[in-house]
Amino acid sequence: MPDAHLKVFRGRPGEPSEFVDFDVPVEEGMVVLDALHWIQGHRAPDLAVRWNCKAAKCGSCGAEVNGRPSLTCKTRLSDFDLDEPITVEPMRAFPLIKDLVTDVSWNYAVNRTITPFTPPENLPQEQWRWQQRDVDRVQEFRKCIECFLCQDVCHVLRNHETERAFMGPRFLIRVASLEMHPIDQVDRRQYLKDSGGIGYCNITKCCTEVCPEHIKITDNGIIPLKERVADAYYDPLQWAWRKLRGREATGAGTELPVLPAPVGAPPPPAAATTPTDATATESAPAQTAEPAAAGTGPARPPRRVRTTKSARQTAGRKDAARAPRGRRDGGAG
Repeated sequence: MPDAHLKVFRGRPGEPSEFVDFDVPVEEGMVVLDALHWIQGHRAPDLAVRWNCKAAKCGSCGAEVNGRPSLTCKTRLSDFDLDEPITVEPMRAFPLIKDLVTDVSWNYAVNRTITPFTPPENLPQEQWRWQQRDVDRVQEFRKCIECFLCQDVCHVLRNHETERAFMGPRFLIRVASLEMHPIDQVDRRQYLKDSGGIGYCNITKCCTEVCPEHIKITDNGIIPLKERVADAYYDPLQWAWRKLRGREATGAGTELPVLPAPVGAPPPPAAATTPTDATATESAPAQTAEPAAAGTGPARPPRRVRTTKSARQTAGRKDAARAPRGRRDGGAG
C-alpha cells in the first residue's frame, strides 16, 4: 500500500505553531492513532497525543481529522484517498496544551453544576418501580463515553467568546437522562433555561453526526428538553397555572464556569448585565389585591365582573322605571 502523508499540528501556547509533514507506511487495518504512534516512534518522539484504550471506549483520543472531530483510534486510513494529505489537529473549542492535547477540564467543571440523581427520601430502593419504556428511553444516553467531540463541533461553544452561558450537547444529554428518569424528583428546567443556556441550541444536529456511539443527541435529548422548558416558561397557560399554585422550579444549580478562549482568540466582550427575575419582580409596581382571610392562603387579585347583554338591558329598564315621569303634552298643569 502507498504511504500516507500526514500533516500534524505542532505547537504550544504562546509559541509559533505549524503543521509538520510526515510520510507514514500504511499497513492493512491501520487507524490514524497507529500512524501517530509510528511518528512518535520514528520521527517525533516528543509529539503529544492523548490516548488510552485504543478501542473507542475511553474517548481520550479525540482530534480533528481533515477538519472533522473524530476519534483517531476509530478513523481508518483506508477511508481516505492516500494521494491527498491527511491533516490532524487538536479540538479547536478547547485551550491548547501541546500539539494534539487540549485542556478539557471545563467540561468537568460544568458537570459539577448539575444536580445529581435525587430519589424520593421516603421511598426505599427496593420499592423503586418503573416501566421498560422508561428504561429504553434513557438507556441510549448512558452510552456516552465523554469524548467531547459533540462539544468541539458545536458552533455555540466554538464561538463562546460571544455566547458563553451554554453547557453543550454532552451535558444536555446528561440532564435529559436525569429529567426522564421516573424516580428522580428534581425539576431542572429552570437550570436549563438560566444556567444551561438551552435556548442557544438551534438544532443543527452536527453533534449527532460526530457522535461515535451514534446517540441521537438532538432528536431524543435536546428537543424534548427544549419542549419541557418552553411549556414551563413560555406557554401562557402553564405560566399562569404555576403562578396560581405558587410553585417554582427547583434544582436551579449554579452558574456555569466560563470556557477559556483558545490560544489566539480575541478576548470576550463585556457581558451586558440583565436584570434577573428577582430584580424585575422587586422593581415592578405593586399590584393591588383583595386581602386574604386568615388561613385561606395568598391574596387573590381583584375579580372583573362581566355583564351579559340581557343583564344590561334589564338594568336599563329598571333605571327608566325609577326616573320621574313628565306630562305628555310638555305644558304646565
